[in-house]
Amino acid sequence: MLNTVSEVSPLATWEALEADPRAVLVDVRTMAEWSYIGIADLTSLGKAPLLLEWMRLPGMVVNDRFTMELSEQLAGAVPSSIYFLCRSGVRSLSAAQATAEAFAAKGQSVACVNILGGFEGDLDSQGHRGNRNGWKVSGLPWRQT
Repeated sequence: MLNTVSEVSPLATWEALEADPRAVLVDVRTMAEWSYIGIADLTSLGKAPLLLEWMRLPGMVVNDRFTMELSEQLAGAVPSSIYFLCRSGVRSLSAAQATAEAFAAKGQSVACVNILGGFEGDLDSQGHRGNRNGWKVSGLPWRQT
């Protein structure tokens, strides 16, 4: 069984999370990013993002327990879809691929989806995030923690 990773916009993610009660959002950024930059606010959908670091400070080392910790946070449930979010969509793609492989290895099928542009989006011409694309620029709910 091979699970593939697709990619969608933040708005398409919101619509999917709204339409599917079994879909979940996993924010793979660091604790510092959640604290200082904010997190997606899914309360109007009756949901909360799962917060699980793909890479850990210092040194931004890959969390080799990521898929095990995700399984623990899911409490054994197999969501219909898991949407992965990071700052710009790079770390979340790696986390989505690792998760797809882990579910496939257990013979389970789940749609793993990377959110294009991430939470803050790509750099603009002046080297700033938060102006081109991403969750925040799309006007989707978010909050400071």
